[in-house]
Amino acid sequence: MTPYKEIPAVFYKEEGSENEPVREWLTSLDKNCRKIIGTDLRTVQIGWPLGMPLVRSLGDGLWEMRSHIPNGISRVIFKMIHGEMVLLNGFIKKTQKTPQEELEIAKKRAKKYVSK
Repeated sequence: MTPYKEIPAVFYKEEGSENEPVREWLTSLDKNCRKIIGTDLRTVQIGWPLGMPLVRSLGDGLWEMRSHIPNGISRVIFKMIHGEMVLLNGFIKKTQKTPQEELEIAKKRAKKYVSK
């Protein structure tokens, strides 16, 4: 049996600061929601590549992890960069489609991260 290879998850960090938007968003959620999202993140780290219902491609190398939490469905948008799962944006989805503004935030952060 081949041992699994865990993919490291890293938080996107704002340039010139220690600000990590996804970590801050996660810590703003209640303990139960954090646990659900954390368990799903761990599943992705261990089982990558994964598909629906947990992970869906958004194009441009971006992926969204979908977690069902008590007050809705949370999304964590990430990109695989140099063997790491870079967590770019997190939010609780209120509509059927991923909001364009949330996607744009993730795209901008991915470009900044790659250009480091």
